[in-house]
Amino acid sequence: MARGHRRSSATTDQGIQLPVLMETGTFAVEPEPSGPPWRRWEEIDPDEATARGIHAPVDALSDGPPGAVVIAPGDVRGTQLIPEKVGGYSCGLDGADGPNMACEACGLPVASRIDDCSLWQAVWLASNAVRHRRVGATAPLSWSELMETPRTTPPFEPIATWGSRPGTSRWWSWSPQWGAAAGRALAHLLAASERRPVVVPDGPTAKMFRRALDALLPAGPPALRAVLAGPGCPTSGTDADLLLVPLHPQTGELWTPGGRTTSTSSGTGGATAAPTPGATANRSVPLPFGVWRWLAFPEPSPPVLTTSGRHAELLRDDPPEPRPVDPFRIDSGVFRHTLVRLPAARSPWLREILADLIEHMRAGVF
Repeated sequence: MARGHRRSSATTDQGIQLPVLMETGTFAVEPEPSGPPWRRWEEIDPDEATARGIHAPVDALSDGPPGAVVIAPGDVRGTQLIPEKVGGYSCGLDGADGPNMACEACGLPVASRIDDCSLWQAVWLASNAVRHRRVGATAPLSWSELMETPRTTPPFEPIATWGSRPGTSRWWSWSPQWGAAAGRALAHLLAASERRPVVVPDGPTAKMFRRALDALLPAGPPALRAVLAGPGCPTSGTDADLLLVPLHPQTGELWTPGGRTTSTSSGTGGATAAPTPGATANRSVPLPFGVWRWLAFPEPSPPVLTTSGRHAELLRDDPPEPRPVDPFRIDSGVFRHTLVRLPAARSPWLREILADLIEHMRAGVF
């Protein structure tokens, strides 16, 4: 689970109002150190970076405590903002100066509220200031039970800007959740490819990955074949080189062929890290369940509005399905965060991609 002190790079616009990171009633745990103080990459010994699971240069590493817990802002009770810690970039709070929320009862700093522009809205509870208490825990749904729920993540959603009046400065865009999911999955695809070309299925999956794969990997056979695999899929993917598989939304576990799960979690509520080593995990590419389900079982588009013909009267009151005008962009921040934590990032060709990330952003890949 990546700490939320980074701006989304799915769009270059300023003032973007990103949605709430966590569903109400859920939480996730960040296993890595997070928050201030920070040390720049030049100050960090390479052996220390490797011991912390960082295999390529980053701007800075946190020396804050590990184990921060993230929840939805609406789930917080008994806290108040700390007036001298309410700094942000332009539109809200970014938590860059440390905890900005205090306990109403004792006044001690306990959490960081994040809601600045282009940041996921969340509250991060400091691991050294809160106690875990189990309340009304229920068993997570099985994969078959999950498939019976309506859980899915549509690829498009309305995006707003901070400070705009209701109904204004809002447009349909690719979902930031899709951009983030693609960033993580692309890092795993590249790492597993060993610099061989990778082909993905036509349709939404191709729209999500093909342009980036074609730009970042060499052309020509023999290519690796990546397919969607998971609960309810008509193919098990046993003959494919790479599997695009879902992560359990409640446990963070990775689906594997045969319905088994591989733990990728250090907490619950979707806190995930790299898949556990193993033959299956090494060729499995993780996707959030809602995104994976849309890719594997895309919902049919509503009928297109026509101006004439026998059905024009019936479709008159149906608005056309909203579509973004911009091409799909992969979140470069999530991509970098994921790739530097994969051992394959030691490879010179992957380090070159990381070094040229800004150029790839200008080219529209990210």
